[in-house]
Amino acid sequence: MPEKPAVAVIGCGAMGGAIARGLVAKERVEPADLVLVDADAKKAADLAAELGARSVASADLGGATADVVLLAVKPQVLAAVCKEIAPVFRGRLVISIAAGVNLASLAKLAPGAAGIVRAMPNLALTAGSGATALASQSATSEQRSLARELFDAFGPAEFFTEGQLDAMGAISGAEPAYVALFVDALTRAAIEQGLPAATARRFILSTMIGTAKILEEGEHPRAFMEEVMSPGGTTVRAVAAMDPAFTKATHEGVRAAVARTRELAEGGA
Repeated sequence: MPEKPAVAVIGCGAMGGAIARGLVAKERVEPADLVLVDADAKKAADLAAELGARSVASADLGGATADVVLLAVKPQVLAAVCKEIAPVFRGRLVISIAAGVNLASLAKLAPGAAGIVRAMPNLALTAGSGATALASQSATSEQRSLARELFDAFGPAEFFTEGQLDAMGAISGAEPAYVALFVDALTRAAIEQGLPAATARRFILSTMIGTAKILEEGEHPRAFMEEVMSPGGTTVRAVAAMDPAFTKATHEGVRAAVARTRELAEGGA
C-alpha cells in the first residue's frame, strides 16, 4: 500500500461526507486520489468540488484508481450497492461502516476483496472528534495499519474481535445519543427548577466539554467525582439519588443495543 492511498468513498451522506472531509483535512489522502460516489450525483459532485476530489457514477467506478473502497451506505441498501459495483472490490481493501452487517456477510457482498474490515465510527466523527472500533478476519497487518491510520484522523481507532466490535458499537457507536439524552434530561431538570432552557443547556454543554477534557488527561471518573462531592453536600446527595437507576438503565440500554446488532446480523440486514 502507498503511504497515502487512493480511496473511493461510496455514499456521501452525513458519515460518508464527514469521513471524506476528515481524510482530506488530516492529509490521510490527497484530494486528487479521493473518488466519491453517491446515488445522488449532485451530492457527490458538490462534495468533490468542495474537497478538490473527483466524483463518478457507480457505473464508472471500475475505471477509477482506488486502493481502498469505503462503504458508507445504510445497511438496508448495502447489498444492492455492492451488487452494482462488485467488480470494484477485486484486489482492494474494503472497509464497511454498515452497522449490523458482519464480516461473513461482507465477504459474500464483496467477492475478490484483498481484505475486509468492519468499522464502527460514531456520529461525533462529523465534528472531527469521534472514535472508531475496527474488526477483521482477512486483512493483513499492513491493511490493518492502513485502516487504523485512516480512522485515527478522527480520534482513537483500534481493532477488536467482531464480538467486541458489536459491544463497542453499542457503547461508543451509540454514545452520542446517550450523551444527548443526558443533556436533554439535565436541561429538563433545570427548566423544572425555573431556569431558562437555552442558558441551562449552554452551561451544561460547556461543563461537559471541560469534564471530558479532565477525564481525557487520565483522571479516573470515580476519583474525579470524589473531588466534586463534598461530604454531606448537595452533589453527593444528587449522585446517590441518580446512581442506582442511571447505572441500571445504562447497562440495560447497552445490552439491548448489542442484542439488536446481533438480530440484524442474523437477519442479514
